[in-house]
Amino acid sequence: MRRFRSPSRQVFAACLAAALSWLGPAGARGAEDASQGRISHAIAMQGQPALPPGFKCLPYADPAARKGGTLHLGEYGAFDNLNPYGVNAGTTAAGIAGPVYESLMARSYDEPFTLYGLIAETIETNEARDHVVFRLNPAAHFSDGAPITARDVVFSFNLLKNKGRPQQRGAYGLVRSIEALDERTIRYDLAGANDRELPLILALMPVLPAHAMTEKRFAEEGLAVPLGSGPYKVAEVKPGEKLVLRRDPNYWGKDLPMACGLYNFDEVVFDYGRDDNSLFEAFKAGLVDYREETEPHRWVGGYDFAARRDGRVALETLPLGGPKGLRGFAFNTRRALFADPRLREALAAMFDFEWLNANLYSNLYTRTRSFFDESELSASGHPASAAERALLAPFPGAVREDILDGRWTPPRSDGSGRDRALAKKALALAEKAGWKLQDGVLTRDGKPLTFEILVIDREQERLALHYSGQLRRIGVDARVRLVDEVQFQRRRQRFEFDMMIGLWQASASPGNEQRMRWGGDSAAQEASYNLAGAKSPAIDAMIAALQAAETREDFVTAARALDRVLLSGFYVVPLYHSRAQWIAYWRRIAHPKALPNYAQPLFGEALESWSLSAEPVRPDKPH
Repeated sequence: MRRFRSPSRQVFAACLAAALSWLGPAGARGAEDASQGRISHAIAMQGQPALPPGFKCLPYADPAARKGGTLHLGEYGAFDNLNPYGVNAGTTAAGIAGPVYESLMARSYDEPFTLYGLIAETIETNEARDHVVFRLNPAAHFSDGAPITARDVVFSFNLLKNKGRPQQRGAYGLVRSIEALDERTIRYDLAGANDRELPLILALMPVLPAHAMTEKRFAEEGLAVPLGSGPYKVAEVKPGEKLVLRRDPNYWGKDLPMACGLYNFDEVVFDYGRDDNSLFEAFKAGLVDYREETEPHRWVGGYDFAARRDGRVALETLPLGGPKGLRGFAFNTRRALFADPRLREALAAMFDFEWLNANLYSNLYTRTRSFFDESELSASGHPASAAERALLAPFPGAVREDILDGRWTPPRSDGSGRDRALAKKALALAEKAGWKLQDGVLTRDGKPLTFEILVIDREQERLALHYSGQLRRIGVDARVRLVDEVQFQRRRQRFEFDMMIGLWQASASPGNEQRMRWGGDSAAQEASYNLAGAKSPAIDAMIAALQAAETREDFVTAARALDRVLLSGFYVVPLYHSRAQWIAYWRRIAHPKALPNYAQPLFGEALESWSLSAEPVRPDKPH
């Protein structure tokens, strides 16, 4: 990972110092010495935590939730390991991170990015955030009864730094040193990292058992039953088919505020299916308790069955807060074919959202225009401020004028499915990149433009086939290849694809994860999420600005500048999003009335805030 002091960031730092004198300190923090730390129960990326010391429960959890029962969930695809942190992992089973493995601190999804104590009961850092100290809860222990000590934290850090996934290795590599001050206290030296998010990234580090783990086992453990400290233990594994989590009756943290009203079921069963239609039929039959619907036609007309009509099954459309993120076809710019952004823009212009939305999706979707759509972080519709222009000044040409002015939006078709004006525009863009239509084939230097779109399921296949059909109208041969999930993940991790669909979920506090998605150093790191292979000093500098921001104003400025650089690169063909989450569930289970403000999706893999319904329901089919 590049540090702030790399050549491109030196330029950025000079620009920041000279042109952004408006950068101010984070909010008032009392009379502490700026060089000394302050001990706290929580830490926020900007501003102050919303919940005070001694709070009882998260705002979106119900302290009166019923305990007990079994929750049955359907998962699409398969899994080939139980280790969510190893670089060699392919597809990890659901429900491991959080329910089984815990981190030092945990997130409140009612705030943009605030963490509260879990394994670590307190955190200490200073204004510069050039160090962080965690003090462990003396009650914390693994599910085998072994206490969690500083040794486990140091072991986990070193293991994940050397053998973990690229995003962990990149972030942890910024740490100058780690030291166990005593059995319960760990201090990280972060001097020189210039990353205000780093203390929070370290607080989210999972704590692995030093007494039961080795580097070799970590790399090879695959389907070995994990030993964690969370509220659940893995009780049953059928590789690729089924995972059963069972509540640990000796869970050490059951009385903590961060567990209040959460993890209410005695058992959580994940049943895997290779076909979404079969999972839907299992839900209709009462074999699955909960379903998040992603198919608009099914949502509109597919739930007319007896249990829905008589009220045993509920349907809800729940609002999603925070940035909507971006889902789209990613160009693998490591391929010489996609090196020219003008060609990428030409190909992107042929995606006909208006026809798709009307004919396949019942007009339930909205076209995505930004990597942080429908939020204050989005550049769409906003001319760049003076502060943004100062950030971007060292990188002339990195942002197009129409994007700098906030005028750009994805091309809009006439909805006919054969918009000639759009095809003409796409061909004109392609010609600027050296491609010409000859005898119905788009060619350059006598070679036709052909590539493969890699997809993982039938929904992606249908979408890709429609897009491929539109590309044929301008002489492009885009073949669609459907593969199983394990092969898909391995090809994704090794960047063995031309184009694939990616999802860049957005939080209200984007930061370190942007390095793995777009940072230049991540482009060649196997298993990183830099699907497009982006390598740009301007991107690196905008990510650095995000991490250096001390106020929300500075943060929004950096996020919008990053959004503009990414949009100008045309790394992705933007697709669409829903402004709501569609859920269906059997009324034997229920969720709290309050919903988290910033969670996407609203509920975790194990439906942590759900419980057995307190209201009597009519008898239904047993599991």
